[in-house]
Amino acid sequence: MPQNRLIGTPVRGLDTPALLIDLDAMERNLQKMADRLAGGGLRLRAHSKTHKSPILARKQMELGAVGVCCQKVSEAEVMVAGGVQDILVSSEVVSPPKLRRLMALARHARLMVVVDDPRGAELLSEAACEAGSGIGVLVDVDVGQGRCGVPPGAPAAEVGKFVDSLPGLDLRGFQAYEGKAQHIDGFEARRKMYEEATARIRETAEGFASAGLSTRVRSGGGTGTWRWDLEAGVLSELQSGSYLFMDAHYCSVGGPEGPVYDDFEPSLFVLTTVVSTPSSDRVVVDGGHKSLSSDSGWPVCKDIEVVYSAGGDEHGILTIPAGYPRPDLGDTLLFQPSHCDTTINLHDRYWGIRGGMSGGVLETVWPVAARGMVQ
Repeated sequence: MPQNRLIGTPVRGLDTPALLIDLDAMERNLQKMADRLAGGGLRLRAHSKTHKSPILARKQMELGAVGVCCQKVSEAEVMVAGGVQDILVSSEVVSPPKLRRLMALARHARLMVVVDDPRGAELLSEAACEAGSGIGVLVDVDVGQGRCGVPPGAPAAEVGKFVDSLPGLDLRGFQAYEGKAQHIDGFEARRKMYEEATARIRETAEGFASAGLSTRVRSGGGTGTWRWDLEAGVLSELQSGSYLFMDAHYCSVGGPEGPVYDDFEPSLFVLTTVVSTPSSDRVVVDGGHKSLSSDSGWPVCKDIEVVYSAGGDEHGILTIPAGYPRPDLGDTLLFQPSHCDTTINLHDRYWGIRGGMSGGVLETVWPVAARGMVQ
């Protein structure tokens, strides 16, 4: 059945497992971020690895986002095909096939890519010259993540000078993303850790300026640190992705007023059905590893207080606390994923609900267009 024939279906009447967007909550999150960044010198470059959807990327850009980040060349290809014209590929690209694809894509969009090694810059330059093309480049700087990236300050500026000397490459600044700090439990602990990252970002900006290098693009930060990125005034672009949906793990890291991080509200859920009731304190739903990721912990049931545990690829086992009513066979239960990015990558489509997760109805169906784009 064509999915658009289901428009108007009550949310609890949809087949399961289903990846749901609370459209009202998501739109409030979009507007909140746009309002908070307005006029502050920090523009959103939303991370599309979260939503994997050109439709949602365009909604972010309509509210002021300068463009999107993509972790993979294949994600960038999907975004360009979907009408997104300003993209930062925020991971290093070194293999010849990917470099050729990257240069072909640069003919159709405003494209930047990161490098963290002189040899990587040479490979990028060679590919650009071979294609008769050019591409924007940011030096990838490790400001605490401990993954990719050149050390901050003078070492980063040295790589920047080398990039600036190569044909086909347009050095535009640097990337400084501290992913670990985004998820530190406790508001003050997270702030303190990010102060260290901010100092490294500032050191890098000063090193670039002293070397006469461009710093017009200084890209980094995220959902867990957006307020300090805005206050510090060091970055020019914010790479926030999860703010749109807010998963259970993000909500648990703590905010300025308490243990719940509620700067943005949950808007992404997975609807499941009770398919077995084997005992008085246990039921089984049709949402397992193939529909709810567990890399950041178990999903949280939003309808009743239960303990979720793995039941395999297709099943989730729910333990019912003593004294609580047991759901019946066929009942639907709503879960908030622990990690939005990896859960979204398990689904082919979003089911957009207007009017809430209890009494709302299906308004739209959107493909998860960049699902599985890992190359």
